[in-house]
Amino acid sequence: MRKNKIIGALFLSLSASIWGGMFVVVKVVVAFFPPIELVWLRYLVAVVVLFIIGCWQHVNWRVKPKDLPLILLIGLIGNAVSIVTQETGTWLSSAQLGSVITAATPTFMILFACWILKERLTWIKEGSVALATIGVLMIVGVHAIDMGKLHGAFFLVIAALTWALMSVLIKLVPDHYSPIQVTTLATATALLCLSPIVYMQRFTIQWHYLTEPTVILCILYLGVVSTAVAFVMWNRGLQLMNAASSGLFFVFQPLVGTFLGWLILGEAIGLGFWAGVLLISASIWINIRYSD
Repeated sequence: MRKNKIIGALFLSLSASIWGGMFVVVKVVVAFFPPIELVWLRYLVAVVVLFIIGCWQHVNWRVKPKDLPLILLIGLIGNAVSIVTQETGTWLSSAQLGSVITAATPTFMILFACWILKERLTWIKEGSVALATIGVLMIVGVHAIDMGKLHGAFFLVIAALTWALMSVLIKLVPDHYSPIQVTTLATATALLCLSPIVYMQRFTIQWHYLTEPTVILCILYLGVVSTAVAFVMWNRGLQLMNAASSGLFFVFQPLVGTFLGWLILGEAIGLGFWAGVLLISASIWINIRYSD
């Protein structure tokens, strides 16, 4: 049991860290493609890669009719609504504001887990999430909140809520479905949902940007690494840990995003960053060591 928790924590940490790097990539490529079209492109790449990996692993693609609505709902809520609103919110505001609001995701997951899965709410879960949330706020700084960017903040709150709900709903998927299978079907659902919008805007999209190496590398990162790889690891990690505790590892996203902003973009970090890292590390250790 403890081994599964450690493996689950590793998968969740790695996937959230990958998404932390995604903020920098999105800020680069969103100058060439609007958010919805960008999400559609990353999902197109991801579905192809996931399908190839699934065939190589001889995944059984059959889904029982009674389980199909849940998987389609996961794709609609988590892969379509959450990611589109996240990238739209980041586009309308800033990566720092996105990091602040992202810190609420673990709390939302605890609430949804108690409501939908009837998971027991303990002081360990409450305390570890509180530590992690304070750590994130110390990393990005409260000064990052710009009240003049309320539209972006609104979309980011929707993104945090829907991602938390999706992560809890995954716990309802029967264990005999592999993470590859669930991720592929959910991503394909989002791709189909977004296709009509992209089709209607096809004449306004500057497809020639796809010939530029920087844009190609960014889309490959978003499609292969950030979607195909990270989504599978996140879904597998959710299977190995309870939903309320799983949300704690989402704080790696703003942590890594802030660090990469310093490393790549030259953004300043101070003592608050390292204090936040210590608090987040403590919250994760407490959760793994003492939670059920």
